[in-house]
Amino acid sequence: MAPTGSGKTLASFLWSIDRLIASTDTPPAKQRTRVLYVSPLKALGVDVERNLRSPLVGITQTAKRMGLEPPGRHGRGPERGHPPSSDRQKLLRLPPDILITTPESLYLMLTSKARETLVNVDTVIVDEVHAVASSKRGAHLAVSLERLDDLLEKPVQRIGLSATVRPAEEVARFLGGRAPVQIIAPPAQKTFDLRVVVPVDDMTELGAPPVGADATSSPTNGSIWPHVEESVVDLIEQHRSTIVFANSRRLAERLTARLNEIHEERALATTEVAEPVAAGVGAVAVAQSPGRASAHAPVAQPKRPPAQLVGGSGQTEGGGSDPSVPVLARAHHGSVSKDQRAIIEDDLKSGRLRCVVATSSLELGIDMGEVDLVIQVEAPPSVASGLQRVGRAGHQVGEVSRGVLFPKHRADLVNSAVTVERMVSGQIESISVPANPLDVLAQHTVAAGAVDTVDVEHWFDLVRRSAPFSGLPRSAFDATLDLVTGRYPSDEFAELRPRLVWDRVHGTLTGRPGAQRLAVTSGGSIPDRGMFGVFMVGERASRVGELDEEMVYESRVGDVFALGATSWRIEEITHDRVLVSPAFGQPGRVPFWKGDGLGRPAELGRATGAFVREVESASDEDARARVAGVGLDDRAVTNLITFLRDQRAATGHVPSDTTLVVERFRDELGDWRLILHSPYGMTVHAPWALAVAARLRERHGIDGGAMAADDGIVVRIPETDAEPPGADLFVFDRDDLEAIVTDEVGGSALFAARFRECAARALLLPRRDPGRRSPLWQQRQRASQLLEVAQKYPTFPILLETVREVLQDVYDVPSLLGIADEIARRRIRLVESETEQPSPFARTLLFGYVAAFMYEGDSPARRTSGCRPVARLDAAQRVARSGRAA
Repeated sequence: MAPTGSGKTLASFLWSIDRLIASTDTPPAKQRTRVLYVSPLKALGVDVERNLRSPLVGITQTAKRMGLEPPGRHGRGPERGHPPSSDRQKLLRLPPDILITTPESLYLMLTSKARETLVNVDTVIVDEVHAVASSKRGAHLAVSLERLDDLLEKPVQRIGLSATVRPAEEVARFLGGRAPVQIIAPPAQKTFDLRVVVPVDDMTELGAPPVGADATSSPTNGSIWPHVEESVVDLIEQHRSTIVFANSRRLAERLTARLNEIHEERALATTEVAEPVAAGVGAVAVAQSPGRASAHAPVAQPKRPPAQLVGGSGQTEGGGSDPSVPVLARAHHGSVSKDQRAIIEDDLKSGRLRCVVATSSLELGIDMGEVDLVIQVEAPPSVASGLQRVGRAGHQVGEVSRGVLFPKHRADLVNSAVTVERMVSGQIESISVPANPLDVLAQHTVAAGAVDTVDVEHWFDLVRRSAPFSGLPRSAFDATLDLVTGRYPSDEFAELRPRLVWDRVHGTLTGRPGAQRLAVTSGGSIPDRGMFGVFMVGERASRVGELDEEMVYESRVGDVFALGATSWRIEEITHDRVLVSPAFGQPGRVPFWKGDGLGRPAELGRATGAFVREVESASDEDARARVAGVGLDDRAVTNLITFLRDQRAATGHVPSDTTLVVERFRDELGDWRLILHSPYGMTVHAPWALAVAARLRERHGIDGGAMAADDGIVVRIPETDAEPPGADLFVFDRDDLEAIVTDEVGGSALFAARFRECAARALLLPRRDPGRRSPLWQQRQRASQLLEVAQKYPTFPILLETVREVLQDVYDVPSLLGIADEIARRRIRLVESETEQPSPFARTLLFGYVAAFMYEGDSPARRTSGCRPVARLDAAQRVARSGRAA
């Protein structure tokens, strides 16, 4: 454990290379791999492979001078699906000494002939271990590592690397399983220079042109974005190399386009001013009088941003219309092809590109060269994420990491202040290892049985050696074996056919025909979103990136869209790809991608509430000093304190960690809106909203449309003669609350989406052809059909796993129950307030409320029986509780 840029990866490799050189054993040529480097990102693996070349060349030359054997070669593992046959054969014929791979590639090797090349591995390096430890991808990797150990004469030495881990003991447990783990955390201080900048005097009055803009510029129509974009361009132009981080791919694309547009406008304006000066007196000869200009020439209209044009909110020119002006920024995210990302990374490192606008694709330890500044637009998703992102600047020992945060509204300003304060003090969020994910168990069971005969008792012990399954009940294990060996009727759903044969007399599992192909082509833990590949027309290998299915369905041939700071014209849309040609300088739509965010952790939410309480209760002088000490500039300080004062004036109270405010007011139609203001985050509010919706149906016979967000819950109450409910709607007994949430979760849209993902992970929704796209809408249909069958069997393992995932991994039910206890004991108080119009805190929540009902995602299948998809969840609760106890 050490800060970003301190040399953790190099240190682990030098130790491994030293062992390679010092070893006197010479393994066979086809079994020579000794070191496995596992990276959560392919791009990080490529970066490490590139960075290894220099030290390996130096060590090789030194070894030759000393008459020693050089340390050998390094290479990368196979990709998911069908890697080129030449790559597979080369890996089998000439495996490298050091193999750079991903969790998915390691799984593929263990499920194929390539596992024979790993029998002499003695070291496994897991980089950025925190990025996988708390997810199912980590559980998948943990079982792969145990399967690897099972191939070897003695277990490998596992080395985990991370800069942001808490608690270290939990991640150590994930890394080692049953084996003892030594935690190495040398004292090391990383210096951060963090500022939170607000580019306007008043975030509620946004009609003026951006600061520094021309006097003829049009008003911003109530948007802060023009001010933020101008300020970001100013900072980029003041530094040599900058990374701008956004929290979504669409925002990254939109920011990239606007930054390039602003930069081009400034460059061309400077040129236009310089030319008349250079021309001297000659410039007067072509000038026209104002009257003549108005009579014979059109009056130039001030340029307006796309958001002010009817139907133009998704349009962008993105710069590039004048080839004499170099592009300022390019977008870097998971939907840009890996080849394009590599070019962008190299351009930034070499100085050919001033700025990259990225999402989490550059968050982990990729070496981006000498980055001067990191800019974060809106608060980062977590403290750990913020540290990783800002750590890209000054990514060397002893260097200062400089970062600037731009909040997008006043509530985001509070979140940014709290995040920065905790970043400086190193208070990152704690993580936990998922307990007993049965879908991962099903996949690995099929994979292991497909390549060899597996002893059931040995397999049970092997799986329980990994941390995620250390508390696996035998009943859940047997139920999973039943699933993959044909207990459930395949005549109702074909993919329930048996994949393995369970010989109960001899206690063995063996693969049926097609089991290995299924495990290889449909394996892995990352959900398939059914993305369309984007390719250059006529060049099959030239992948540009990928687009969301819904974005493609809304597009037509001839449309122009922006991707990676370049405009592309759609030439053809096939069943699985979009063929495009460059459309440089043409206005294009900004793509959208649908993604799932878990929201603010309860731990960060409690810290946010405490910060608000302390600042709001302090005197004005003390409050300003406290907030300014966090790193907020003068405008940010004023806006934050004014925000809290305005909220107190509107409702009489400010929501905090000890005070929750229930606000009530009428909407445009005269119905009641009830808002619970709470800082505890989406993982707490989402299950709470389920319970509130159930209570409304039970007591009032209405669907309140309860919507949860990071900052509270919004409920709609239709107008009636009766008095609308108040704070009592949100107060539950602890035991009742847990039962209601568990019962309600089966009917939620989240459950339908997660069931689809769990079923695919358990190989129940296999890919027919791994080289072709699987449409997401068809995946949803098949998952709905499977759910219809599965609901007849209350102990169906994937139903149980979906319930466990939602209650444990997505929702933070323990924190919710703890808050219910604190409310019952009066440690947290609920206060009511009725207002004429929404309070300042309510306005942000209401914006999300509208969006939640305007754009709907997965929904559970409608059933004529009217029953819940999960009639009895006792078994799921037992599996979940056994995992917590372990």
